[in-house]
Order: sequence, then C-alpha cells, then structure tokens
Amino acid sequence: MPPKKHALSAGSKVVASNRKARHDFEILESVEAGIVLAGAEVKSLRAGEVQLRDAHARVQGSECWLHGVHLNPYEHANSFDRPDPDRARKLLLHANEIRRLGARVAQDGLTLVPLSIYFNADGRAKVEIALCRGRKTYDKRHAIAKRDVEREAAREHRTRS
Repeated sequence: MPPKKHALSAGSKVVASNRKARHDFEILESVEAGIVLAGAEVKSLRAGEVQLRDAHARVQGSECWLHGVHLNPYEHANSFDRPDPDRARKLLLHANEIRRLGARVAQDGLTLVPLSIYFNADGRAKVEIALCRGRKTYDKRHAIAKRDVEREAAREHRTRS
C-alpha cells in the first residue's frame, strides 16, 4: 500500500520537520493530530524552539503520547511555572484512530514517528505522525539512488522543454 500523502493546507505554517525520520523509515501512513501544550509552550513553538530528531509516539491505554520532543522554554515566561522541556505531551486523536494505530504498532511491529509540527490556518498546533517501518542500510542506499535518478530525469525533462 503506498503511503498516504498528508497535504498541509495553504494557510499552515510548518514550525519543525523531522527530515531524519523520512530517511530512516519507510512511511506507510500519516495522520494529523492535535497536541496538548502548557502555558508559554505555544509561544516557544511559534518561535521554532523545538527539536523532533529522536521523537516518537506511543499508544498507552486509550491515549497517545508524544515522547522525546524537546521544546525550549519561552525566555520571557515566568520561570517558576515552566514545564519540563522534555516531558511527554498528549496527542489528540479520535478513539478509533488510537485503537487502529495501537493495533498496527502491536501487530506489525511498526513505529509511530512525528514528521512535522505546524500551525494550521486556525492557529492550532498540529503534529503529523506517521506509521513507519524501519529501513535497513541497503534500503536507505536504494532510496537515495532512486531519488537521484528521479532528480536527473526531471532535470533532463526541464532542459528539453
């Protein structure tokens, strides 16, 4: 089954992207989820102070949590009530989506990886999480070679036009 392309709307602003995940994993399906943020984390997110490099999502019971995301504290916020920058953050999904993703992870040995964090047109923070399968080293080389061939074909097509 080809990966389901998740199209960002025209008014959305991407804050952070996990490019390493696209290299290390084969993306099977992607889902948009809301994220629960505390206090000044939204301002910090708008400033782009977030890292997704080693992040992953887990289904725990009937909830989905985002782990490993580092969100730097907003520097102008009160220092006494700053949340932990590396805490787990709850993802907002429908119950049937959580059950389906949890079953696929448990059954097929797949991984939930965040691909990007962005603000949609309404100003709400969203996370694009993907159901992924890990790639072996030779798969990564194959993907790079395929991408190079496609790039070369596009370049050749442009020069002929």
